[in-house]
Amino acid sequence: MILTPSGQVLTNNHLIRDATQITATMPGRGTTYQATVVGADSTADVALLQLHGVSGLPTVPLADPATTTVGQPIVAIGNAHGLGGTPVATKGTVSAEDQTVNVLTDTGPSEHLTGLLQVTASVTPGCSGGPLVDGAGQVVGMDTAAVLPQGSQTSTTGYAIPLARAEQVVTSLRAGASGS
Repeated sequence: MILTPSGQVLTNNHLIRDATQITATMPGRGTTYQATVVGADSTADVALLQLHGVSGLPTVPLADPATTTVGQPIVAIGNAHGLGGTPVATKGTVSAEDQTVNVLTDTGPSEHLTGLLQVTASVTPGCSGGPLVDGAGQVVGMDTAAVLPQGSQTSTTGYAIPLARAEQVVTSLRAGASGS
């Protein structure tokens, strides 16, 4: 999610962990940009990147974090199964707040994430780092994890980092604090 016109990007830490080179391609531009990590917080699963050689980028609209409530309709947007192309959007609702999950990872140890929004929208592998938006199209969170029944690639329970938590971490990362 592009946060600033100069190319600061919010994503999940688990997506960039152990990366030696990061690139980003924006739909409609056809150009691949180099990126560096401004900072990352593994305990919150938040990373802030800086794209190089860009300006005037459109940014994601952010909701007032205080307006997110259980029962609220949302849409989870992401790169389902990491296939690229047009992002996938799935509808659902916020079903719970302040949830804790242990997430198995493909590489490395499991992650213990707290304070998450639980949603009924399908969040599939590859959707991590995508926006969770409200009915007005404003970002209320960042897709981060899902419960996948054994043998399935589709979830009915997803998890997102609430916007308030992501903004708190981004502020800290911009100030130069390093996450754990």
